[in-house]
Amino acid sequence: MNRAVFLDRDGVINRKPYSDDDYITRWEEMEILPGVTEAITGLNRAGYRVIVVTNQRGIAKGLVTAAELESIHKRMCEQLGRVGARIDAVFCCPHELVPPCSCRKPEPGMLLEAARRFNIDLTASWMIGDSEKDIEAGKRAGCRTVRLIADATSANGTADVVASSLLSAIPAILEHQSDLIYIRRF
Repeated sequence: MNRAVFLDRDGVINRKPYSDDDYITRWEEMEILPGVTEAITGLNRAGYRVIVVTNQRGIAKGLVTAAELESIHKRMCEQLGRVGARIDAVFCCPHELVPPCSCRKPEPGMLLEAARRFNIDLTASWMIGDSEKDIEAGKRAGCRTVRLIADATSANGTADVVASSLLSAIPAILEHQSDLIYIRRF
């Protein structure tokens, strides 16, 4: 079985829009955060699949089409890939808040679908996000979790690890990697 690190998009890979009512609707609005390339490359080298799982309600609101969003994600993957940071897949929930669906985080649907498609051991995998919804989705799927918070010293919530950036979260994941191997051997 494979292991994966699931990444939320906005606030983890790219700069988050200014408010919850703002959405990235064009490639020109996509600003990759510092350290993301190095973090994803490190996860690739450690043998993790890297899969983006992102709520994108802007589609349901008519602010961006599914094709436009797919184009943004394709360019994001290509840009990161050119410097050695491979994203294996992008899963997106395009739905509105109501009615509820099984793929919109905090529901674990996107993670469960990725696990089926890529033969992923969720107990050996991680979910990294910047909201409690991301953490809850990871926990419901059976993953360990990392919450990104600007001031990691003031963190509260249910995440297994708290970090200030994607890059600063990688050492904690790699440290736990040997624990997982040890547990599975015995």
